[in-house]
Amino acid sequence: MYLTLLAVFIVGYLFIALEHSVKIDKAATALLTGTLCWVVFIFGRDAFLANIPGEESIHFVTESLRENLGEISEILFFLLGAMTIVEIIDAHEGFSVITNKITTTNRVKLLWILCLLTFFLSAALDNLTTAIVMSALLRKLIHERKDLWMFAGLLIIAANAGGAWSPIGDVTTIMLWIGGQVTAMHIIKEIFLPSLVCMLVPLAIVSFRFKGHIAKSTEQNTVDSHGYEVSNFDKNLVFAIGIGALLFVPIFKTITHLPPFMGVLLGLSVVWITTEILHRNKTIEEKKTLAISSVLRRIDTPSILFFLGILVAVGALQSAGHLGDMSRLLDANFDSIYAVNSIIGVLSAIVDNVPLVAGTMGMYSLEVYPPDSDFWELLAYCAGTGGSILIIGSAAGVAIMGILKIDFMWYVKNISLLAIIGYVAGILTFMLVN
Repeated sequence: MYLTLLAVFIVGYLFIALEHSVKIDKAATALLTGTLCWVVFIFGRDAFLANIPGEESIHFVTESLRENLGEISEILFFLLGAMTIVEIIDAHEGFSVITNKITTTNRVKLLWILCLLTFFLSAALDNLTTAIVMSALLRKLIHERKDLWMFAGLLIIAANAGGAWSPIGDVTTIMLWIGGQVTAMHIIKEIFLPSLVCMLVPLAIVSFRFKGHIAKSTEQNTVDSHGYEVSNFDKNLVFAIGIGALLFVPIFKTITHLPPFMGVLLGLSVVWITTEILHRNKTIEEKKTLAISSVLRRIDTPSILFFLGILVAVGALQSAGHLGDMSRLLDANFDSIYAVNSIIGVLSAIVDNVPLVAGTMGMYSLEVYPPDSDFWELLAYCAGTGGSILIIGSAAGVAIMGILKIDFMWYVKNISLLAIIGYVAGILTFMLVN
């Protein structure tokens, strides 16, 4: 049963990777994989839970599922809230505040501008929210799919690199920060340079290959297609409140100690009420276009379901003990903190980095590695940036994959090697500095 569960996950993963070849939506495959993993777990519970008798083992599995769903729902509600805020801004042409200022069509200049913006924005917001915002911007700036996907791939690297050096930039850095393994100023001081190198090396490589100018996007806003003009006041107000709501999330978490999704839902409610007040005197036709009910129809639900499926599947591996076994295997075979963390980073491209980091935090106490030790700092970097190697290895990658419909195998062929080079360059930088 141990190998059966692993086989179900691997086969499901392959079908997701070969989505365009098998012509089955990855969301459907992910949901089936997640469900089957838990079915195998509960039917094979006697093998997995030999020390838990009879009915208690069923209770353990169902409670583990509920616990996993609780953690997953936090991510899904965060994703749903952030995507809705971004779509509201988009419906009001709010992103024109930024896109109107980006006038260059030179591929290299535009790439550097967007990647640097993503890198620092990711540290201030987090890599998932930044990925959603930047996806909306890319659709406004770039028309050709080849350019759009290439830019998006490098933005995934930039978003994950930016999230790794900030205590609020990635779910794993938040976990390490709250758990006391790292302190805010120390992680910024130690990981900023490796993260910057992780982004700059792939960016420099691509800059030598890029030539010419991009074709500007011809995408028309929903508002334009209905012939309604959004006033500059409305554009600026919705943009300011929307981005402000997203920026407020880490502050909300610090003040209240509530999960980030609560901060996003608070921001969404404020944006929603603001737009209701703005449009209360408009005609029914105008309200249909600008109202939240219309915006919600534009949310990419299949991407959210894909996220649900893949995280449920990983949750089964975690609860069945596969991830714990993997951590112990690493510990038994590798003495170097650089080797252990480097492998954890690569593995985080295949399975979710959250349970990997959680397992690592459980394996090593603060007595073994005290707060702010090189081990925890490097773990934050590797777990944060290693996910860029595959597009479904990070929340930012999954979000951009869903929004821009990027093909898994295209990403492997065009971006994965760049991500690996940047990842290794960052580790070497960390080793040199320390």
